[in-house]
Amino acid sequence: MARTLAKLPEGSRITDYVSLGVITKTFPLERVRSVLAATGKASLRERDLPAHVVVYYAIALALYMHSSYREVLRCLLEGLQWLMDPALALRVAGNSGISQARTRLGWEPLRQLHDEVVKPIAVAATRGAWYGRWRLVSLDGSTMDVADEQANDKAFGRPGASRGSSAFPQFRFVCLVESGTHVLFGTRMSAYATGENTLAQDVLGALDSAMLCLADRGFFGYEMWRRALATNAQLLWRIKKNAVLPCDKRLTDGSYLSRIYPSEKDKRHQTHATQVRVIEYRLEGVADAEPIYRLVTSMLDPEQGPAQELAALYHERWEIETALDELKTHLRGAKIVLRSKTPDLVRQEFYGLLMAHFAVRALMHEAALKADVDPDRLSFIHAVRVVRRKLPAFNAIAPCAQESVP
Repeated sequence: MARTLAKLPEGSRITDYVSLGVITKTFPLERVRSVLAATGKASLRERDLPAHVVVYYAIALALYMHSSYREVLRCLLEGLQWLMDPALALRVAGNSGISQARTRLGWEPLRQLHDEVVKPIAVAATRGAWYGRWRLVSLDGSTMDVADEQANDKAFGRPGASRGSSAFPQFRFVCLVESGTHVLFGTRMSAYATGENTLAQDVLGALDSAMLCLADRGFFGYEMWRRALATNAQLLWRIKKNAVLPCDKRLTDGSYLSRIYPSEKDKRHQTHATQVRVIEYRLEGVADAEPIYRLVTSMLDPEQGPAQELAALYHERWEIETALDELKTHLRGAKIVLRSKTPDLVRQEFYGLLMAHFAVRALMHEAALKADVDPDRLSFIHAVRVVRRKLPAFNAIAPCAQESVP
C-alpha cells in the first residue's frame, strides 16, 4: 500500500532520523543472530540484505509508517554507512528485492525475538509499577486493519458492517501490559474471528508469581480463571453484573468469600469449586457510573489487599488502553493500515511494530529512572520523535556480511 509521504523532508540529515542505537541496544545483534540460527533463517551466503539487517528493517518500518519501503531502507543503510565508513558503497534494493528479503525471513524470527526480549522492565525504583511486592499488569485485546488484499482477507477475515463488510481485513490480538511502563508483552495475534478469550489462553502463560493481573469482565470465567491461577500470579478481575456469587463469609473490610464452578451441575453438587473473594463498590459523584461494580480476586486475605485499595487499584487497568493507543495511533499513525500484502508479512510487520514500541518505552523508562519520575509523566509522542531523529550512539551492524549457520 502506498504511503502518503514517500521521502523524508528535504534538507534533513538521514542520520538525524535513524536511531540505530535505540534499536540495537534493545535488540543486540548477538541475540538477533541467535534467533535467526534457532529458526533456521540465518543467511547462508552474502546478500545485499542479509537476514539480520532485514530484522532491523522490519522494526525500523514501524518508526516510519508514512515513508515508502525503499526510503526506510535508505535511511537504515545510510545510518549504517555513517557509523562505519562513509566511503562504503550504498546499494539500496528496490521494492521487489525488499519484498523477497522479507519473505525469505518470514515472521517466525520476529515473534521469537519478541518473545525472548519484550518483557516487563520495571525495577524496584520504577514509580507506579507496583502494588506491594506485585508487579501490576493488565490483560486486554484489540484489532488492526491490514492491506485490502485477497490473501489477507482469506487469512484474517474482516468484521461486518451496516452494509456488507468493513473496508479492510483485520486481525485480532491480545496482550499484557506492564502498567507502570506501558510495555506490551506476551502478545498473540490471529484471524479476526478468533475470540479474545481464545487468544488470552496463550497470553496468560506470560504471567508469573511476581505479578498482579487486572482484567475486564469479558475475560472472566471458570476455565480462564483457573488457567491464570496456575501461573501463580495474583488476580483482580471484574465480573459481569448478572454473575451469581453467593456470600459464604463476610470479611472485615466489607468484601466476602464465595465460590465459582465449572458448570451448573458442579454448582448444584458443590463439586470442583474454586474459592474467590468478591469486592463490590460504587463510584459516587461520577457521571455515567454504573450502579455497582464487582471484582473478584485471588487475594483471599484482606490483609494482603484491603477492598478499598483494590477497588481503586483496578482502575489502573485503563493503562492498557493508553498503551494500545500509543501503538495504534501515535506509532503506527491514526487511520494508517499495515502495509504488508501477504499474511506472513503482516505478522512480521506487526511484531516489528510491537518491538519498536518496546524500544521507545525502554528508552522512556531509562529516562524516567534518571529523572526519578513516573514514566506516565513522559510524552510517548515526544519520545518517538526523539528516536526518529536521534544520532546513532551505539555499535552498528554490518549492512552486508557473510554469515553461516552455526
